Amino acid sequence: MKNLLVISASPNPDTSVSRQLAQFYQQQWQQQYPQGTAVLRDLATSALPVLDQATINAFYTPAEQRDEQAKQLLSLSDQLVAELQQADEIVIATPMHNFSVAANLKLWIDLVCRVGVTFRYGANGPEGLLLNKQATLIVSRGGRYGAGSFGASMNFQDPMLVQVLGFIGINQVAVIAAEGLAGSQEGVEQAKAQILQQFAR
Repeated sequence: MKNLLVISASPNPDTSVSRQLAQFYQQQWQQQYPQGTAVLRDLATSALPVLDQATINAFYTPAEQRDEQAKQLLSLSDQLVAELQQADEIVIATPMHNFSVAANLKLWIDLVCRVGVTFRYGANGPEGLLLNKQATLIVSRGGRYGAGSFGASMNFQDPMLVQVLGFIGINQVAVIAAEGLAGSQEGVEQAKAQILQQFAR
């Protein structure tokens, strides 16, 4: 049975384009895998904490040596990592905020990039541990920041996410961008067409 994890980062629950497109993607996925399971992780309502020293210390404490406080500090991180581990496919939907991802998505990244859990250091450097998975990034932007555009050099959104996913072992990553939304909604329809094309393969 296939498992899909949908991560939505927009703080806008009602008219978010990235949320709408993630829902559209999930609908196509469930048509293709009617027996599959889809899990939604809404980062806007997950109350993700900013990393503090106590949590970082807990990350680097061997599991058998963690006290109850350390276990409590890591409980949400453990849950987020388990969602990734159990997923065959991951969708990350986020608007562009100030040239990068929504703030809560950065908090999620900090909680799932864990040495010895989602990556490790080998003889040739870092090695991702979340293998045999694929991901789709659904990004929305008011302007145009794609390859070849005027704003491409200011795009720290999907390039950063591709790098992070590769770091933890997820190297099959597709990017679907809805751009130019400050001027028109044409980018939404173009993104939907890309999603449909992805499922037509």
